Amino acid sequence: MSSMLVRPLKGPSVPRALAYLGLLVLGALVGIAGALVQPAWFPGGLLLALVGEAGLMLGAARATGSRGGAVAAAAGWAVTVILLTASRPEGDFVFGTGASAYLFLLGGMAVAVICATLAPLRQPGGDGVRLRK
Repeated sequence: MSSMLVRPLKGPSVPRALAYLGLLVLGALVGIAGALVQPAWFPGGLLLALVGEAGLMLGAARATGSRGGAVAAAAGWAVTVILLTASRPEGDFVFGTGASAYLFLLGGMAVAVICATLAPLRQPGGDGVRLRK
């Protein structure tokens, strides 16, 4: 019987790494969609964007069975949204200077942290439910 504390660390398997990469891309797509939807209908679009983000992250955590799925989706969302805040040399930008954009950015980051923190953890496998003392 080996303890989980003395097992050597090993990287994720290839299918799990591909799943994390797919969730990263899916998080980026949800970030783009949220950035475009949230200014359209002020209270409804903002709520729709934040609920969509939360659904993706909780679904990712449940699908992978670890917090890593939620973190991968959150990373894709955060990087995309941060890149969309930068203005281009022509003066074009995606986010306006209204309250809705700031609520989307700050609320989205809060949702990402909450979902990554509350994601279910995998329990050690085996026959016994409790660890021996």
